[in-house]
Amino acid sequence: MSQNHHNLQAWQHGHDFLTDRSAAERSTGWVMALTAAMMVLEILVGTLTQSMALLADGWHMATHVAAFGIAIYAYRYARTHARDPRFAFGTGKVTELGGFASALALAFVAVAMIVESAQRLLAPRNIAFDEALWVAALGLLVNLASAWILAREGGHAHAHHDHDHDHDHDDHDDHEHTQDHNLRAAYLHVIADALTSVLAIVALIAGKWLGWGWLDPIMGLVGAALILRWAYGLVRTTSRVLLDGVDHDATLGQIRAAIESDPQAASRGDLVTDLHVWNIAPGRLAATISVLAHDPDAPAAYRARLADIRGLVHVVVEVNRCEDTACSQERSTW
Repeated sequence: MSQNHHNLQAWQHGHDFLTDRSAAERSTGWVMALTAAMMVLEILVGTLTQSMALLADGWHMATHVAAFGIAIYAYRYARTHARDPRFAFGTGKVTELGGFASALALAFVAVAMIVESAQRLLAPRNIAFDEALWVAALGLLVNLASAWILAREGGHAHAHHDHDHDHDHDDHDDHEHTQDHNLRAAYLHVIADALTSVLAIVALIAGKWLGWGWLDPIMGLVGAALILRWAYGLVRTTSRVLLDGVDHDATLGQIRAAIESDPQAASRGDLVTDLHVWNIAPGRLAATISVLAHDPDAPAAYRARLADIRGLVHVVVEVNRCEDTACSQERSTW
């Protein structure tokens, strides 16, 4: 019985396909702490100086703190439930879900900026230029530091992936499939804050020395438009992954070539009749393949041909035997 159990285990495997993201989790935690400290400072100074600009930006930063919390929660949930059998293909998509939720938060921030800017265009307010300027400058420094932390972690993640697979990364779609969209969402929140700070500084300087108070809400509208565009792109990318709709044309071609272009494939009539590939974690792909042949190999032999295809970590092969000549006759139509 023990020998049979050992043989059975050799054919079983786990479904923890998520790479270690503890460094990304720590980096996001540092950024959340910096942003929270800046948020408290802006709200405090805004209250003491009666500066609506600082108060608005302080509460605006609170939404980013919440988004960073979502990103950290996604990392921790994915890590702690990585071997939970209730998740058929592991928890790799939890980080995509975190990125999707953060993108929605980013869109909410942009809409709030549009509403606030429109109100200020219709009813201009007095701005405490001196206080707002130095706090906006400090906020920009904090955002630049946060962006550097997250960009460094993102670069390390891609460098590690390059080293593991030793492949070129000149394909845009391939970069999309391997990207940590949870980390990207956090990075976009920081960049959105930095952009807001830059536009605010420009508007405050113009308002203080040129009297162009109207430029402040205009800059708010410009920043909101750019942030909405980023949010839309992130929602579109993460939703495609969550719905298994990401294109994998290159991988599909490699799989077909590996199975149908084998030296003996022509004589056996090997033909891929059904093929599906989808993301189960950043840079990790699953595939189901149906093969039709006159004299088919064992499923393990077909899986072995796919060993060099990058990112393919979970493969199910269905082998069907063709009993007549119709397969050969119809081969060219597939």
